[in-house]
Amino acid sequence: MSLFETQRRAAGFKSLTDRTESKVRDVLSGRTRGWRAMLPFFGPAVIASIAYMDPGNFATNIQAGAGYGYSLLWVLLGANLIAMLFQALSAKLGIVTGRNLAEMCRESYPRPVVFGMWIVSEIAAMATDLAEFLGGAIGLSLLANIPLLVGMGITAIVTYAILMMERRGFRPMELLIGGFVGVIGLCYAVELFLSPTDWGGVALGLVQPGFPDHNALLISVGIIGATVMPHAVFLHSGLTQARVKPNDDRERSILVKFSNREVLVALAGAGLVNMAMVVMASNAFHAGHPEVAEIETAYHTLTPLLGVAASAVFLVSLIASGISSSVVGTMAGQMIMQGFVGFRIPVLVRRLVTMVPAFAVVAFGVGATQALVVSQVILSLALPIPMIALLHFTSKRSIMGQFANRPVTIAFAVIAAVLVLALNFTLLAAVFGLI
Repeated sequence: MSLFETQRRAAGFKSLTDRTESKVRDVLSGRTRGWRAMLPFFGPAVIASIAYMDPGNFATNIQAGAGYGYSLLWVLLGANLIAMLFQALSAKLGIVTGRNLAEMCRESYPRPVVFGMWIVSEIAAMATDLAEFLGGAIGLSLLANIPLLVGMGITAIVTYAILMMERRGFRPMELLIGGFVGVIGLCYAVELFLSPTDWGGVALGLVQPGFPDHNALLISVGIIGATVMPHAVFLHSGLTQARVKPNDDRERSILVKFSNREVLVALAGAGLVNMAMVVMASNAFHAGHPEVAEIETAYHTLTPLLGVAASAVFLVSLIASGISSSVVGTMAGQMIMQGFVGFRIPVLVRRLVTMVPAFAVVAFGVGATQALVVSQVILSLALPIPMIALLHFTSKRSIMGQFANRPVTIAFAVIAAVLVLALNFTLLAAVFGLI
């Protein structure tokens, strides 16, 4: 707790975080019931959901919609269901054990294994932040017609200012990130209003699996790779860990129940936003511009097709996505470092470390979209670590007690993990020209 927060509590002031903790306690004790009981539990999954609406998702969803219309919507639906499962498991781990996934790895595995896991996870966190930081900068650059480096500087200042809100407890950050989620969702509701949509075709795309060609398979792999994110799996366990600590298994059971509901709502919302991205790209580009594959091209093409309003709304959603996901990426990086090695570095240092690669990419003339692709490859390499570790810990009765995964949950999680990992390795093989 910060000195500022300590002084406020000593003066009898109840912060947003204090009031949220009090409301959660009221639910746990049975004093609050009904729909109002759900509200204080919204936060961790909302923050984690930003990972499913980051600039990497923008790029893959634009390619899917422009090139194949509504036909790959079923891939998004499947990826979203897998994400719900693993985020729910991550949240449960934090609630039941009081430790986040990185801390569990440090305490349970041999030191050389832990060191290797930390290095790979740190690289993944930096790659994630590279993509998200660039996304916000690209949006600002296009919206304000300023150089990309200037956009990056503004993004850096804004994200650092937001990160300082962590000093005030968990609730202000949850509400602010929730506001960004709302902005992104509203932007895509407007986009759908501005573009003609064949809702029958959308419904068919959700329930009719298939790959029109080889490239559609690779784009589908990219969609899944941009959806199930290593840092989000690490982060969610820490977000639930940092909230109200349960006193017994009865309270743990209530917290897990409400956490699962929040995951369902928050990730369903993120899934709808992703589907709206694909639908918008299909409506705008599929008939006449199926070759559109880059964020900058999509923006410049939207203006003559759907008007200035559509392209401006698109950029606002990209900026909101880039800034908020960069904040969340830095939070995840902090948690990964603290969990694996047991110490915490200042947020400013962490922010500088993750910004340097992004500035280097732009300074050396590497294309922003190309950098986004490379970051997705790195994430694909790192993904097995949190997925396998999470499944291992949450399935052990010696760790989870009565909350250990049931056989049916284990079966679905194993199938999902094998599917995601196989598809990610397919993407890697394609990137390196092996298929």
